[in-house]
Amino acid sequence: MKLNTLFALAAVTGAAIGCASGSGTMSSQSTAPSASASTSTGEWVNLIDPSLSAWRGYKEQAVPAGWQVVNGDLNKKVSVNDLITKQEYGDFELEWEWKLPPGGNAGVFYRGDESDSKIYWTAPEYQLLDDAGHEDGKSRLTSAGSAYALYASPAGHVKRAGEWNSSRIVARGPHIEHWLNGAKVVDYEQGSPDWAAKKKASKFNDYPKYGTLSRGVIGIQGDHEGELSIRRMRIRTLP
Repeated sequence: MKLNTLFALAAVTGAAIGCASGSGTMSSQSTAPSASASTSTGEWVNLIDPSLSAWRGYKEQAVPAGWQVVNGDLNKKVSVNDLITKQEYGDFELEWEWKLPPGGNAGVFYRGDESDSKIYWTAPEYQLLDDAGHEDGKSRLTSAGSAYALYASPAGHVKRAGEWNSSRIVARGPHIEHWLNGAKVVDYEQGSPDWAAKKKASKFNDYPKYGTLSRGVIGIQGDHEGELSIRRMRIRTLP
């Protein structure tokens, strides 16, 4: 069965849910299990612990040097290999907080694999950016909260460099939502005719596997220069 058919079936079964509710404000995670724990569908799982047990490097078995957890925050200060989760996710809800210095640029990937040289050739990207200080901020297609190069996020939701932002991704079948500081900024159907047209018009047209996976790893971009801080990252699988 083709991917678009699978997505279409998933969309029908998930239509009653459609747009997931949420303010983007995260509750305390002190009682949530770690990623190494066995959890049931719908239970929140922390993705950041001191040993980064949920993660490894892209095409590596260990966490790359340069990533560290300090006082509960995941940090990197220079260009370093991307992180990916050891576990794959299909339908999920992912929440986290992040901040960048002036001119900062990073991203969070989803439903990707290691079949190409970089994760962004298979996985869609939730863009993390200092819109005011980076060249990518001049286009809404590559601004904070966008589905990088395909779906634009509206202006006025990202905070200034050095301040914490709250983000959320909801993926259920082909339906994808990006949330930024309590506002839904992107809403699209993966594999739809509109999505296919946007992919064809982008640099991802030369990568046929891009955005076609219904299940894959979560990734954090580290290969850009400069600092990135992430905290309170957690995930739950959706039925």
